Amino acid sequence: METKSWKDIKDTVYGEKGTERRDELERDVEGFKIGLQLKKTREEKHLTQTQLGELVDKKREYISRIENNGSNLTLKTLYDIVEKGLGGKVTIQIEV
Repeated sequence: METKSWKDIKDTVYGEKGTERRDELERDVEGFKIGLQLKKTREEKHLTQTQLGELVDKKREYISRIENNGSNLTLKTLYDIVEKGLGGKVTIQIEV
């Protein structure tokens, strides 16, 4: 049995990089990574989802959704959570 790399699997299942389906996958993965990073930082600061939500005027359920899938996160909410809630700084890089 031949072992395939993650890149080969993505190319086969989602198409080559630059195709619509593949780009959507890549965006979803980035959103997921943002959610994981926010959760990790919140836990390191010993905050519950409820406490973080109170700091940024959001419900616990919303914080949970972001941590589990950050793809629907607005920039304003990202700034609020990172800066107001977690005391950090957001840096965004755009590539063209």
